[in-house]
Amino acid sequence: MKALLLLAGRSRRFWPLAEKSLFPICGKTLAEHQIETLRKGGCTDITLVVGAHNKKELKKLFPKLPQIEQKNLDHGMQGACLSALPKMKNGPILIVSGNDVIDPDALVALRKESLKPKTDGVILARKVKTYFPGGYLTVKGGRVMSIVEKPGEGKEPSKLVNIVAHIHNDPAALLAALKSVKNHRDDGYEQALHSLFKTKTYRTVPYEGFWQPVKYPWHLLPLLEHFLSGIKKSSIHASVKIHPSAVIEGNVVIGEGTRILPHATVVGPCAIGRHCIIGNNALVRGSSIGDDCVVGYNSEVKGSILAGPVWTHMTYLGDSIIGRNVSFGGGSTTGNLRLDEGEISSMDGEKTISTGLTKLGVIVGDDCRLSVQMASYPGVKIGHGTFVSDCALLRTDVPDSSFVTIKEGIMQIRPNKMAVPKNEARAQYRKNV
Repeated sequence: MKALLLLAGRSRRFWPLAEKSLFPICGKTLAEHQIETLRKGGCTDITLVVGAHNKKELKKLFPKLPQIEQKNLDHGMQGACLSALPKMKNGPILIVSGNDVIDPDALVALRKESLKPKTDGVILARKVKTYFPGGYLTVKGGRVMSIVEKPGEGKEPSKLVNIVAHIHNDPAALLAALKSVKNHRDDGYEQALHSLFKTKTYRTVPYEGFWQPVKYPWHLLPLLEHFLSGIKKSSIHASVKIHPSAVIEGNVVIGEGTRILPHATVVGPCAIGRHCIIGNNALVRGSSIGDDCVVGYNSEVKGSILAGPVWTHMTYLGDSIIGRNVSFGGGSTTGNLRLDEGEISSMDGEKTISTGLTKLGVIVGDDCRLSVQMASYPGVKIGHGTFVSDCALLRTDVPDSSFVTIKEGIMQIRPNKMAVPKNEARAQYRKNV
């Protein structure tokens, strides 16, 4: 079956991190994890729908997979399908969102259901207990009757939420419906589906397996736990050097050229990339450490994702997500639990939203330098290209390219006019680690 993997989104809600489909977790980018799921689910004919902002990097990752560039990114899934469907050959098409992480078994179940007689299409669906800002389906006699996108809490027509893993047995009918939608909002695809349901027979495939939509950066933390659970046995590259006094517990993956120094401890499940250094007395547990990271002396990294390269020095990172080329000064620490142990909120522009997590540390964009004795409240986000001075306590989010200081106990933010050192310039320091 032909599959369209939609990867053209701008990842605006993923701030302060960069392109979500290219963010690494457990040794692979999110896009690579999605391709792996498609192949395990029986899909061999895969086409990527990309944007101008990510097509070059995705081509490097998947040189053999065809790409179709989405013309208008403001039109969401409707725009993606309008760009892609005219270039696809006849036959059923599976449309999968790059943002919805599911198990391969779901794709197998979709294919099986789509082959039943008098079936024009199938939609993966899940019953939810709490409100989810997505599309809600109504079903009658096994047939989908309607879809309402983001109805608002308390206005849901059902408890059945649409997961973007759909098979269309008649792509030409879908294309015609998409072209007929004149009101180009972010629900144009759902409007087209709603019109198709009036004359076509679409069925749902109930799904209770793993599902994690990735919209905000903290959605990576449940993914981390999911991917780490797939490490069933240790895999340590032959070139890895582990000091006799170091401790390795549980299932771990450790990449080429990494060194584990005296009295360091790695507790699995855990994934550590290539050419990393886990320093003396360091503790890494339940985390994903990217390539070229240095977890320095007496640092602890717990339940966190480091894209790499990232440097820590007597640092505590708990339930945090760190971008590329980031350095933490000595004694820096992250708060990851509220005093009342309640749910942690975050800001989306001017709006406060719930993360659904009771443990969430700091989220740091690329090319940041955080000085000694820096501390942050749970859920704080730091924009890319930012410098934070010594002894700063971050209570609120910090915009991109900022310089943060503390004056009389008040956080001061001004534009950062200093150049961000490249990781290559830090190679000299690794000699002494």
